[in-house]
Amino acid sequence: MKKRVVISGIGVLSPIGIGRDNYWEGLFQGKTGFRKITLFDTVRFQVHIAGEITDFDPLSILGKKGLRDLDRSTKLICSAAKLAIDDARLQITNENSNSIGVSIGATFGSLHSISQFDRTGLIEGPRFVNPSHFPNTVINSPASQVSIRYKIKGFNTTISTGFCASLDAVCYATDFIQLNRADVVLAGGVEELCEETFLGFHKLGCLSGEDGSEPVCCPFDARRNGIILSEGAAVLVLEDEEHALNRGATILAKVLGFGNAFGRSADSDFDHQGQGLKHAVAHALRDASVNPEDIDYICASSNSTKGLDRMETRGIKEVFGKHAYSIPVSSVKSMVGESFSASGALSLAAGVGALQKGLIPPTVNYKERDPECDLDYIPNDARQKPTRTVLVTSTDPYGQNTAVVLGSYEG
Repeated sequence: MKKRVVISGIGVLSPIGIGRDNYWEGLFQGKTGFRKITLFDTVRFQVHIAGEITDFDPLSILGKKGLRDLDRSTKLICSAAKLAIDDARLQITNENSNSIGVSIGATFGSLHSISQFDRTGLIEGPRFVNPSHFPNTVINSPASQVSIRYKIKGFNTTISTGFCASLDAVCYATDFIQLNRADVVLAGGVEELCEETFLGFHKLGCLSGEDGSEPVCCPFDARRNGIILSEGAAVLVLEDEEHALNRGATILAKVLGFGNAFGRSADSDFDHQGQGLKHAVAHALRDASVNPEDIDYICASSNSTKGLDRMETRGIKEVFGKHAYSIPVSSVKSMVGESFSASGALSLAAGVGALQKGLIPPTVNYKERDPECDLDYIPNDARQKPTRTVLVTSTDPYGQNTAVVLGSYEG
């Protein structure tokens, strides 16, 4: 019999709130976190807003020591880890440090640091770069700094599977606990908002408002025309259930199961995507030993792009059949934007909130129905509904698909 994995703490930094409770409150109030970008000059772009975390003060969370040479991604994930450790009331000591691991999803986390480091080297010469900034250019730096700061000696892993990265990091962490290779894992994801990432999505034509219209993030809505890029960090404390009970932890939810699948026919418009997500969800349901009709809420990956929202709707209907029309589905990206590798962990945190509060977060900015997106999307206002089982999905235009099933904890 495999070990039961539970969630005992959550740390969140998002455009709508910092800290677990503030994040949940923002979601259930339908708060949006989109505002004018201040981190870099947007004068040469058509779009000027994003999901920037403007009230982030790392000093207030981490203190002054050791911050000078850390980049924004690392400060965000270290802060999320600190909030999660405190929320779980987890004591890290020499005795238990080897049985605690770190699993973080990050894909673009080092892009700005690489750009700035290389810029100095190319313009002034390699002898003039600051060697203390070199560690920030390595993609596993944010995860490694979590272990360094909190003296964690167990495994340390960075997952870079794009949109699915933080869900995959949680799956990886769950496996480690069930294989008896760790008692506790800090798992989640991070992405920072920077000019280099923004430029990339802008050049690809992915951003809402590039046609001169007012940017809007409205998943499943007929008006949708692209994402609002965002940043964020979320860390969940995963534990072996027995370990959590023995130390008197408050258990927030259970990780019932997960599934992964690659769609080899994927494309950026999602026109040939769908089978991968379908297989990932079906696998997650089997792994969790739940039936399709047991799912009370689906926290979707849809991000206000035509193809993804349509494909995910189609995939849900193929897996759940007629029951799909009875399951509430919402996208928290309508409020927090598309934070890429951090998005899955933010969705998991939202799913735990639904289990804890008996409230389902809405899909805000929903006004015009799309005939191809015809499920119950919880438009604009949170819905009170007792929730025992939540499905969280994440899908990538290049074929990666991940699904995680969460359950309420009743002892």
